[in-house]
Amino acid sequence: MTNKKELELYLHIPFCIQKCKYCDFLSMPADETARSRYVDMLLQEIKEKASDCKGYQAATVFLGGGTPSLLTDAQISSIMETLQDYFSFAQGAEITIECNPGTLDRQKLSSYYKSGINRLSIGLQSAIGRELRLLGRIHTFQQFEENYGLAREIGFQNINVDLISGLPKQTVRDWEYTLEKVLDLELEHISAYSLIIEPETPFFETYGEDELRREQGSHPLYLPEEETEREMYQRTKALLEQRGYRRYEISNYAKPGRECRHNTGYWRRVPYLGFGLGSASFLEETRFSNPSSLGDYLNGRYVHLSQLLQSDSFGETDVCKLTKHQQMEEFMFLGLRMEEGVSRCGFRENFGIDIEEIYKKPLQGFQKQGLLSQKGDAISLTEEGIAVSNYVLSGFLIS
Repeated sequence: MTNKKELELYLHIPFCIQKCKYCDFLSMPADETARSRYVDMLLQEIKEKASDCKGYQAATVFLGGGTPSLLTDAQISSIMETLQDYFSFAQGAEITIECNPGTLDRQKLSSYYKSGINRLSIGLQSAIGRELRLLGRIHTFQQFEENYGLAREIGFQNINVDLISGLPKQTVRDWEYTLEKVLDLELEHISAYSLIIEPETPFFETYGEDELRREQGSHPLYLPEEETEREMYQRTKALLEQRGYRRYEISNYAKPGRECRHNTGYWRRVPYLGFGLGSASFLEETRFSNPSSLGDYLNGRYVHLSQLLQSDSFGETDVCKLTKHQQMEEFMFLGLRMEEGVSRCGFRENFGIDIEEIYKKPLQGFQKQGLLSQKGDAISLTEEGIAVSNYVLSGFLIS
């Protein structure tokens, strides 16, 4: 029996073959030399940051990107070995690697499995070739199917696929086709996101004005109408529920017991420690981040909590000690993303005060609008509330 607290580990691998047209993540192409230097620095960072976490054990690990599967199998094995040498792991810890079709083969997948990785998250996005080309993806649906088959042969029993709806010129039937193709594979988990047109991306240059038209109530020229997007979301839930998937978060569906423990940890405000370029950490109610400049990171300018407690040299923008009000806000707008919602008892246990004493007005207002429901201890979004979730969640900002 251990008294160590639960901790999540996130490792950012920022490299990709080419950046997708919709992507605003911190990612970039890089040559083998840069990738090798990066892995060396990542290993050093893991060793140094472990000293801040003696009272914790890792419940989940997530290698995200970018495209972590762009690294060699030896590099991924080295990362896993270093984590296991320097951190205490909970029994049955969930260990996920993000990977893209076109960067996988049998040797890599077998190496992942042997190194202790027990969950794959594969970036498919669409089963339709023209949509993949539109997005700037480097793979075909056939390559995805081949990689998926290899993963099953090797022994992976927990696989997620990422999908994107609301694409330019996409119809409801197009989206249903992708869902049906994926459902035939009997994956354990499906993440189904709606396209967001992010600034400073090629999609923003092409479709930013169209997104503005839609926001202003005009008819978009390329993007689906809001009503069409909502129908896609509703069809997602209906089709997936028919095949045994439960929506446990606004955009995530899983077979029973296959919810992503790493993501639910974020939404439950479990402490996490980030490694790599631009990665964020949350320890002791303090948020801090690594630099987003590759040059700075390769020169060793990563950040850990013991440094922040001893020095303010990293500046106010890199660290935030959360106030009690900020903790309450996060408890609400992270917890309400989940199907189970937030707990009244949980709020009192965390903050020593009844939830109505802080949030009586928004709770009553959103219930009257049919956007929130209360059942016993649980407060959660209704279907109507999910459709306007950003509006509802913003109502729980205290200041």
